[in-house]
Amino acid sequence: MSNMLVQRPTTRASAPKPQSILIVGCGIAGPVLASLLLRFPGPASSLPHITILERNPSLTSSGQNIDIRGIGKQIIGLLDLEDEIKRSTTGEEGVRFVDENNCCWAEFAVDKSGKVETGTSDVEILRGRLAEILLDKTKRDSKDVQDRGGKGVEFIFEDSLMSLRQDEKKAHVQLADGGERSFDLVVGADGLHSRTRKLAFRNEAEGCLKKLHMFAAFFSMPKEDEDGEWRSWFHAPGGISIMLRPSGTKEKSTVLVLLADKTGIIADQLAGSERSVSAQKKLVMSKLNRIGWQEQRLTKAVETADDFYFDVTAQVNLTKWSHGRVVLLGDAGYCASPFSGMGTTLALAGAYHLAGSLVNNPSSHSQAFEAYEEAMHPLVANAQKLPPAMPHLIHPQSTWGVWVLRILVAAIYWSGVGTLLFKWKGPPASAVKLKEYGLLDEKGE
Repeated sequence: MSNMLVQRPTTRASAPKPQSILIVGCGIAGPVLASLLLRFPGPASSLPHITILERNPSLTSSGQNIDIRGIGKQIIGLLDLEDEIKRSTTGEEGVRFVDENNCCWAEFAVDKSGKVETGTSDVEILRGRLAEILLDKTKRDSKDVQDRGGKGVEFIFEDSLMSLRQDEKKAHVQLADGGERSFDLVVGADGLHSRTRKLAFRNEAEGCLKKLHMFAAFFSMPKEDEDGEWRSWFHAPGGISIMLRPSGTKEKSTVLVLLADKTGIIADQLAGSERSVSAQKKLVMSKLNRIGWQEQRLTKAVETADDFYFDVTAQVNLTKWSHGRVVLLGDAGYCASPFSGMGTTLALAGAYHLAGSLVNNPSSHSQAFEAYEEAMHPLVANAQKLPPAMPHLIHPQSTWGVWVLRILVAAIYWSGVGTLLFKWKGPPASAVKLKEYGLLDEKGE
């Protein structure tokens, strides 16, 4: 696999002095970019000096269930992390559509060969656990570079970006606690509500969030024997659906609650208290009332959860992902929403193409950013193309609508059409091939 991705370039442009690069965000894309940047051709002393800034004090090994698909798995292979990640997967066997009595109306199993992209990938993992693995990899790569005379990666936790300004030579940032710093490049890998995007793009960033009129709440709860290793997906009237999923441990199961809000009622209820966890929990518990499926267990779990997370579901649509010396990566630049099944794969592919573009254009960040955008646009366009009426089509408002949905998925299951649908219209994780760069699988001399 790696031979395709790591061809040694036949010629090298004369490398400029090592760049200083600030990566804002230590989730998925940021550490992968750092590790790949440390594979620049040349001696360790010529490698960029990277700083990773993370506003949280540390990473958590939990978080919501995410998947890695298609070209994302190729990039994990380039980083030599397949075995470690596969040992950390949740073991989800597929998805089952269930009713109030926990009767299964339809089930769609994972394709463990990875050839068909079903609703469950053959690589499902908790987001926090993946971030932990990627950060550990970056720390190992940084130490290796430092041992060979390079600067490696500086990690700054529990600090955040307050302001950003640029001139012809540098990007200057003010940190909440760390004072003013200057960098050659700034990479915003800080998620859907990116502060980097707001500071660098200003008016251009206004209106870039395409809200899908859907809210999502994530939390975990103690696992029970009947939870099993399948994802149970329950629908209730009012545009409510609940996914109960394995975590890969015997101790807990994870839950995702989706709340349709086509009329804007939920947004109005939260107005002025959008960031209040207590208000968010109160709202979710009110929606769980009388759903008829594990409501007491779910309500108690929301009330006591210390990993509760609530947010709007949206896409990020920008015409350009760079502004001067600042470039956006992953959800910050092109979030496709959880319904695409492509968020993690886009983050990995974005890190790969940005690193490769910087390798191929060492003297011009503007040319590197243009090459990065050119390589990523086809994949992003495919990922952001949701089926018509989604996600509201699968979140009916009426009891009748829920019954029709169950009849429909049962018909798809029993007819065998599901396999054909996944082959034809599964997540487009391999729709665009990876471009080859000169990223080495061996240390620079």
